[in-house]
Amino acid sequence: MDIQEAVLQVFNVPTVVVSCLFGLLILAAQWKIFSKAGQAGWKCLIPIYSAYITVKIADGNGWKFLLLLVPIVNIVYAVMLTFRLAKAFGRGAGFAVGLLFLPEIFYLILGFGADGYVGPRGGA
Repeated sequence: MDIQEAVLQVFNVPTVVVSCLFGLLILAAQWKIFSKAGQAGWKCLIPIYSAYITVKIADGNGWKFLLLLVPIVNIVYAVMLTFRLAKAFGRGAGFAVGLLFLPEIFYLILGFGADGYVGPRGGA
């Protein structure tokens, strides 16, 4: 088997098409989440800026996104941020666990569901 056949086995056309469509669906959900929080949806398209806006939506202080750049601290803060994002949309700890372990599904629920933005940290 040569390298071209190996690449074709790993990256077959249906898999790539489905992955791209699913990625676009998640991007649309994130766009809706940003819009619900009063931010422009296009901001989800820019990687580092998207993290800044997500932290601003969930935690209120966007500059805390720099904590995501610090090893070990980034893991702890990402988990905290997930819980704060759920709370910012009026959801509880169970939904936050869903966001943590099945983010693709729960981002769709958050984006396209009826949940409204309450405010950073649940309006606290």
